[in-house]
Amino acid sequence: MRSLVFLGVTVFALLGCGATDNGQTDMDKLSSQISHDNNLWYRAAAQQVIGKNRLAQSINTQAGAAKNIILFVGDGMSLTTVTAARILDGQQKGISGEENSLSFDRFPFSGLAKTYSVDAQVADSASTITAMLSGVKTDSGIIGLAEDAIRGDCSSVAGNELVSALDLAEIAGLSTGIVTTARVTHATPAAAYAKSPERDWEGPSKMPKQAIAAGCEDIASQLINYEANFEARYQGADSNGIEVVMGGGRRHFLPKSSQTVSDNRLDTMRGNRTDGRNLVTEWRTAYPHGLYLTDRSGLNTAISENTQRVLGLFSRSHLRFEADRSQKESTQPSLSEMTASALGILDNNPQGFFLIVEAGRIDHAHHVGNAYNALSDTIEFSKAVEVAVKATNQKDTLIIVTADHSHVFTMAGYPQRGNPILGKVISIGESKPALAADNLPYTTLGYTIGRGHRDLGLQTDADKGYGAAIAAGRKDLTHMDTSKPGFYQEALIPRETETHSGEDVPIYAMGPGSHLISGSNEQTLIFHAMNYAGGLLKKAEAALK
Repeated sequence: MRSLVFLGVTVFALLGCGATDNGQTDMDKLSSQISHDNNLWYRAAAQQVIGKNRLAQSINTQAGAAKNIILFVGDGMSLTTVTAARILDGQQKGISGEENSLSFDRFPFSGLAKTYSVDAQVADSASTITAMLSGVKTDSGIIGLAEDAIRGDCSSVAGNELVSALDLAEIAGLSTGIVTTARVTHATPAAAYAKSPERDWEGPSKMPKQAIAAGCEDIASQLINYEANFEARYQGADSNGIEVVMGGGRRHFLPKSSQTVSDNRLDTMRGNRTDGRNLVTEWRTAYPHGLYLTDRSGLNTAISENTQRVLGLFSRSHLRFEADRSQKESTQPSLSEMTASALGILDNNPQGFFLIVEAGRIDHAHHVGNAYNALSDTIEFSKAVEVAVKATNQKDTLIIVTADHSHVFTMAGYPQRGNPILGKVISIGESKPALAADNLPYTTLGYTIGRGHRDLGLQTDADKGYGAAIAAGRKDLTHMDTSKPGFYQEALIPRETETHSGEDVPIYAMGPGSHLISGSNEQTLIFHAMNYAGGLLKKAEAALK
């Protein structure tokens, strides 16, 4: 066996080493033939191998080596979404796009997660995030409970409560945080702290009377009462509550009879709690030194290095789509800004922290069939990951980036290199859009099922797409600018909303324990990788002794 070294990459080959007439060995000839020093692709990939190898060698594989854990969830961020967002991001930077990388593309380890739930081939966010945060698969629509729980049945909760990674972190004395662009009571963030047989029970207005009478607690109330519920559930455990909660969903925390306490005059929508409780007031009473924030300016000016606790409810419902937020005078912070602020608070704990960050609106844009907003929110998600990478040390912080499920979102045709990812397909060597068998042009991106095409021009709020009738099937796009924010891609099968899909989703990881993220895995592996890397269970058991 001989070792060939070129461009810093070592390759082993079973080769002879006879000498030629001029003294050059066969080895030297082969090395010169495959060492394409002047080829850009060759050099770039060789350097990438060197970088990945160095980074992989620096990974601490010991159990418990991670002081901090950050789980990033791009809700609905399919592999197609990642690829298309990567290209769009590159094209917005002035390059062809395909060669671009999102922040997590550069992580040293990656793998795939199977997203099915116990009862569904194509799962929802409640069951998938429960699997990621507890290591246990469950039925669709159920949050923080094992599969024996029955959806919508209060009596099935007792005995089926699961311990989440955030619960373990609390027991172990770590600081904890939740950041999302969705409502903080929505399925993905809720699974970190709530145990509910129905994901839609975000507030009492969403619950049937019999469920309330049976003693079921709505998800918003479970968030505010987390510390008390936690200590009642885990005997001997001492929690100081979740230090950081940022996102939307203010309506589920305020009584229906009063205006919100928002300082933003443009957002004075009433709360919708039918039990008369003001959960914001309850939170302020429980944590008098905590900061309650309602807008971006408060986030940017009120938080200091001495801030220990924040409840930020920046919208009545979900936060704006990133493209909409950035184009208007929005009082809402970006996902990157919330992530940076959360890290600034959580890293004050010398024992470490656990943080979950969700880009919830990727999913919402896909459901209405608007690729522009889905990709724009994915790009912002990538920026938030980059913020976390720069603010932490890879020697003591495990960062995992993944999705809960996929979408029926596709890239089709044979567009030439650099073709606008939101544009119509123009084939290699051509200057005009390619035509399908029906003699109509078609876009690279599309949906298998959904509401179908509409053209709202420069509209950046994807939810406006729900205001028109379903229009699935082929449309004449000849004279349309398909790259505008308000362009909604065609869908083959008509449906009120586009659906999730069941294929595997990507997982990316860096930091201690990231070597465990490789190959094809059950989604439950994510919890166990975090538990191994952070020694969460061992730390929690030690704290309870």
